[in-house]
Parts: sequence; structure tokens; C-alpha cells
Amino acid sequence: MALSADGATGRRERLLLFDIDGTLVTCGPQVRPLFSQSLVDVYGTAGACDRYDFAGKTDPRIVLDLMAGEGIAAEEVHRRLPQLRSLYLGRLEASLDREKMRLLPGVVEILERHAARPDLTLALLTGNWEPGARTKLSRFDLNRFFPFGAFGCDGIEREELPPVALERAVAATGKRFRPEDVLIIGDSRNDVACARAHGIPCLAVATGWTPAEALHEAGADWVVPDLPAALAVLDWL
Repeated sequence: MALSADGATGRRERLLLFDIDGTLVTCGPQVRPLFSQSLVDVYGTAGACDRYDFAGKTDPRIVLDLMAGEGIAAEEVHRRLPQLRSLYLGRLEASLDREKMRLLPGVVEILERHAARPDLTLALLTGNWEPGARTKLSRFDLNRFFPFGAFGCDGIEREELPPVALERAVAATGKRFRPEDVLIIGDSRNDVACARAHGIPCLAVATGWTPAEALHEAGADWVVPDLPAALAVLDWL
């Protein structure tokens, strides 16, 4: 079902899907040790957690990769995954220190500006399990901008998440967005690949752990150094 233009602005209605880590906030070095210790407590090993590249991966994919490296069968990893998730998320909520985090430049101003536009709907697309995503956002009062989203609870691979987000957009707003009416905003190659897999445009910000050149090479439609530099794109929508 195609969307009509918003009556107030004459603009086409669009859905903006934001990543969290490296796009909106960074948590510093405090999260990886919580994840690592939780792995040890549940599986007896953290594997190569200290060296693993988390960027753009879902939480369950991270666990599966790390434990596969230790020779633990996927079936056994899945069996213990609820225990791991509960332990890690509890530690994250109890221990995540805002003072060791960073709110990335311009985030609040951009979210406020675009949440106020009647033609735009803001939501999340993140590999974090939802309670972990909400914990990270809560430290800067950002949950108010994101009534729904797709999370690491919804799929093992990031490419599984956009259809979930689109269905939740229908449930939350009554609007069915076409891929070309959606924009994925993230900072990693996996964000870009996820968007391209579904024919969704991608705005990549080089505020995470992936350099701008690599984001260009991955096929992002736009690459900017930070969110304030994305205003020209976001205001054009």
C-alpha cells in the first residue's frame, strides 16, 4: 500500500530506523567486561571476547560466534542463552555508568527536531536485546523518542530485523512503509549490509568504529562524519 503525502507538510511519510552503539551513544570500555564475565559464568569461557568485533552484530550472534570458537555446539549455546541474557542484562542495568558513556554530538537536538515532524516516525534497529537497548538509552533519556523498534531479541542476524521493524511500524502507527520510504541510520558495515539486503536507503555516520571510507565501500547511500553533518540529508527527506 503506497503512502500519501503528509497533509501538513506535503512530504512523503517516512520511517527512520536508528542504531544505538556508535550512532547515538558510546558506552566506553564498561560493557565488554560485563558480557565477558556473564559468558564465563554461563558457558565456562568468554572465548575471544576481548578481541571480537561487536560492531553491527546482534547479541545472540555474538554469543554464538564466541562459543563456536570454543567448540560449544549451537544447540547447547541456545539452551543456555536465556540464562546468559538474564545475567548480562541484570548486570548492565545495575552497573552501566553514564559518566563513562558519551552522548554523541547533536543527538538530542536532531531527535527532537525530527520527532516533531508529523511526516517522520522514529524507531530503533539495533542488535542489542531490547532491555539492554533501553538501559543504554535511559542514561540520556532517549527512550522517549523511540516507542518501538527491532532488536537482538527478534533475530540472530541483523538482516532479519528490518521486516520486524516495518511490521511494528504498522502496529504502532497504522502506516505501512515501503522500503524506499525507510532510512536506516547506523555506523557499521553491518548496518549498511542490512539496509541493502532489503532495498532500504542507508545513512552511515562515521562516529563508531568503522572509518568513512569503509562505509562508502560497503555501499552506504550517504556517509557523514557525525549526525549534525547528516542534517542536510534528514531535512531533505
